[in-house]
Amino acid sequence: MGRTMVLWAPDWPIVAVEAPASTPAAVLDKGQVLACSQAARAEGVRRGMRRRDAQSRCPGLVLHEHNADADSRAFEAVLTAIEELSPGVAPLRPGLCAINVPARFYGGESEAAAVIAERLVGLGVWDVRAGIADGLFAAEQAARRALAQDSLVIPVGGSAQFLSDLPIDALGDPVGQGVVGLLRRMGLLTLGDFAALPAADVHTRFGTHGALLHRMARGLEGQPIGRRQVPPEFEATLLLEPPLDLVEPIAFSLRTTAEAFVTDLAGHGLVCTTVLIEVDTDGSLATSRRWMHPRWFGATDLIDRVRWQLQVDGAIVAPVDAVRLIPEVTEPLGDHADSLFGGGPDERVERGVARVQSIVGHESVVSVSLQGGRGPGERRLLAPWGERPVAARATQLPWPGSLPPPAPATVYIDPQQAMVVGAEGQSIGVTGRGLVTGEPARFQVAAQQGWQPVASWAGPWPVDDQWWDEAAARRIARFQVVGVDGSAYLMIVEGGHWWVEAKYD
Repeated sequence: MGRTMVLWAPDWPIVAVEAPASTPAAVLDKGQVLACSQAARAEGVRRGMRRRDAQSRCPGLVLHEHNADADSRAFEAVLTAIEELSPGVAPLRPGLCAINVPARFYGGESEAAAVIAERLVGLGVWDVRAGIADGLFAAEQAARRALAQDSLVIPVGGSAQFLSDLPIDALGDPVGQGVVGLLRRMGLLTLGDFAALPAADVHTRFGTHGALLHRMARGLEGQPIGRRQVPPEFEATLLLEPPLDLVEPIAFSLRTTAEAFVTDLAGHGLVCTTVLIEVDTDGSLATSRRWMHPRWFGATDLIDRVRWQLQVDGAIVAPVDAVRLIPEVTEPLGDHADSLFGGGPDERVERGVARVQSIVGHESVVSVSLQGGRGPGERRLLAPWGERPVAARATQLPWPGSLPPPAPATVYIDPQQAMVVGAEGQSIGVTGRGLVTGEPARFQVAAQQGWQPVASWAGPWPVDDQWWDEAAARRIARFQVVGVDGSAYLMIVEGGHWWVEAKYD
């Protein structure tokens, strides 16, 4: 029978919400305290208390609602850290896991527990307790009785003796068949009392579930645990010997590595949609960049990204000796597979754009999307083709003073100068209260010759933007102006000067 180590982090829901150790805090589940911090426990808060009782004991108690998904996500970092020291970790529930004891590698069972505990303390899990025994159940009970930041080791063959004095409630009766309650009413108050019963009689009276609890009370392995499989390593590295200082030879040498990278992912039913490319020169990291793809990366796409990264970032200050392809986001291959009749026009367009991009450069082909803002120029968001744009301003905000629909079709990168005058040639402006000083009668755009009568106009829409920042503050008003020839413009007036911001087609 193999030796098992159980690692237990008490009050894990408190650890998951990252409550400061000095702050009295508690996590509530259905109005009752599920877990509380040491500071709250010192004030008299206990698990199972109702909200009102806990707050009466500790008026400054910080309350958090329980989120089981958040507990699991936070515990994933703990499992990953343990797997770096010993593979094959078995998560039992958030805050509790088991592994085979790596005693020989670390020089002993207690030493192995100390190394793992030190690693978890580095993650911010300040209270980790370890129990080591012949089976899972005995190891868990040992962990629950270990001191803070310590381990309790049950000698080989000593699990039954260790368990014999524990209360019958330690079995927990996870299936909920009431066996533990019945044993208590029968006068069997310890695990040793229950273990002393003949196994055949226990099976006859309590069935399979009772027999399982009986084996656990005797210190025998109740059932096998399912350990996590270590995820495969998909990182691909090209080592260049001798190092190269020209882009094209590096890209040519990368082809076999890139094809193996894509093939390895496909063999596991995956494709890469976000890749991190790292380039080393003189044995140290010279450039690192994260690339995204609108569909998924093929070998040619990866080679193009390496070529662009070396050219744009100016990474070749010394000969390149290594290139690494690290998949950061992988998705199931089935989600990106072609349909029965192929990808259709969209796929051909994407491949054509990617081909043009490989010729003219990564930054030379961009896609346009929307972000939050008041003017059309502010709402425009440009990103290189294949990159997922990151909006600086959220579109769902109200944006008071924003332009009403319809939106103009042509937005000038640099606004063009214009002039707007009234019927008698006087300049038209906007007062501090947002009122027009006169009715626009004629306008002139710098890019065109001559004046044009105004057929209709709308506005103004005043905007007092970033008034709290003296350097960035702008006070403008927008107008929609239509000429007699049918041309329509979006104009702004700022500081008495007129500009054409966009044009309606």
